Amino acid sequence: MNIVLIGYRGTGKSAVGKILAAQLGRRLVSTDEEIIRRAGKSIPDIVAAHGWEYFRDLESAVCQDLAGRDNLVIDTGGGAILRDENVKVLKGNGRLIWLTASVETIAARIGGSSQRPSLTGTKSHVAEIRDVLSERIPKYQAAADHSIPTDGRSVEELAKIILKQVS
Repeated sequence: MNIVLIGYRGTGKSAVGKILAAQLGRRLVSTDEEIIRRAGKSIPDIVAAHGWEYFRDLESAVCQDLAGRDNLVIDTGGGAILRDENVKVLKGNGRLIWLTASVETIAARIGGSSQRPSLTGTKSHVAEIRDVLSERIPKYQAAADHSIPTDGRSVEELAKIILKQVS
């Protein structure tokens, strides 16, 4: 069984994933890093050259591949849950843990990151987070086996909580 971390950017998926993988002796795989490796270019470059739909197609292929493996800790991109097919394959051999955080916490954690292009193109940083989150929250809720608020918690504390839930 895989442990699959879902949630918006800045909720702690990568940091908690590292701790979990180390504690469990498992491999940590980031869907975003795998997409970058396969495409040979950054996510902003993929989106600029081919658009979001193409990026989501790559993401779906990566989710499909990773779901076929076992004993991984999978750190998904924030939008992986946008396609029902991704949720279905990841749930087939995994427990989906939704890491949550307030808009203010997310904004503080990701700052002006250039790792991802804007999802809306025209809104302020905080407005974009708020709007995108409001659209995605129902999808995260539907996909998640467990939900864990990350505000004010250390990555070690979050890893302990997750370990208890998946044991």
